[in-house]
Amino acid sequence: QVKLVESGGGSVQPAGSLILSCESSGSIYVIYTMGWYRQAPGKQRELVAQIDSRYATNYADSVKGRFTVSRDTGAKNAVYLQMNNIKPEDTAVYYCHASLRGAEGVKDYWGQGTQVTVSS
Repeated sequence: QVKLVESGGGSVQPAGSLILSCESSGSIYVIYTMGWYRQAPGKQRELVAQIDSRYATNYADSVKGRFTVSRDTGAKNAVYLQMNNIKPEDTAVYYCHASLRGAEGVKDYWGQGTQVTVSS
């Protein structure tokens, strides 16, 4: 069974930085995309950033120039989100996402979420 486990959330002051990490495990054959979504209270879940198997990246306009997504395709099969110049509107639960081919075929998987709270 494929699992995604996030870490690195927490409280941060405006203009601060955080790094979110997500490691995958299980029977994974090919990872097509990995990335991060977020959901703020009362809002829909939205894409923050993603990276594909060719290392092409895609960012929400609201985080361009501030956040950087990267991948480790080694044993960890991990994805990271470097968050710089964090703003109060970045407060949300951040979810790791992966689209991959595993023992159960091609599926989307989600992590359990990690809270990021921005306040002074």
